[in-house]
Amino acid sequence: MRSRTSKWFEASVRYEKTMEDGMQKKVTELYVVDAFTFGEAEESITREMSSYISGEFEVKNLNPATYGEIFFSDRDNDDRWYKTRLQFITIDEKTEKEKRSAVNYLVQAATINGAIKNVDEVMGGTMIDYVIAGITETKIMDIFEHKAKTAQKEADDKPEYEEGK
Repeated sequence: MRSRTSKWFEASVRYEKTMEDGMQKKVTELYVVDAFTFGEAEESITREMSSYISGEFEVKNLNPATYGEIFFSDRDNDDRWYKTRLQFITIDEKTEKEKRSAVNYLVQAATINGAIKNVDEVMGGTMIDYVIAGITETKIMDIFEHKAKTAQKEADDKPEYEEGK
């Protein structure tokens, strides 16, 4: 398991998909990209989807995600995404009462039980007391992480210096 914290956007993409029976059908699928702005998110999802979709497609909706961290599984059969709400438990030192603060995560797993196991695997290494308040399966098809530019790519992107200007 690995986790990644970023600013995530959920993007709905509408396109014509070839179904198993060979027929074409308009579908809308949900994807997640990491980006700093709406513009960067739209550019990223457009770039990523253009390599997967042969025809035209449209980014129908773009929303900031309610989670800031994603738990990625390294198991091949973990092909679903679950929104998981954790409540962190702390004790208020003044009142000595239990206080709970909720945080949302996106977790990759094959089943809900697998998602619970994956959350426990990541959170088990922390000293934070928590309870899993809820888990729901999402319709997310894939996650596209921002790839850092290499030094060569950055050099290729820079305009060449022209003497006399």
